[in-house]
Amino acid sequence: MKLFGFSETSYAAHAVRPDTLAEVTLVATPAELRRIAEFLVSTAMDMETMGVKYSHEHLSDWDHSFESAPEFVVAR
Repeated sequence: MKLFGFSETSYAAHAVRPDTLAEVTLVATPAELRRIAEFLVSTAMDMETMGVKYSHEHLSDWDHSFESAPEFVVAR
């Protein structure tokens, strides 16, 4: 597993590249964590079903209640 991310200030810049992260901290409610867990399980099943055709999934596309949250993306 690898973790990549953007800072809030660099995300809007053009041609910015993601940086490898050593640590991730989620500040979330128990309900949000449960929804994220459901998203991860669903995404894992999609990844297994689709095989090499699987590209990526955004949490905010899967659950619109996360539209105002930072982007959370799972990629193959």
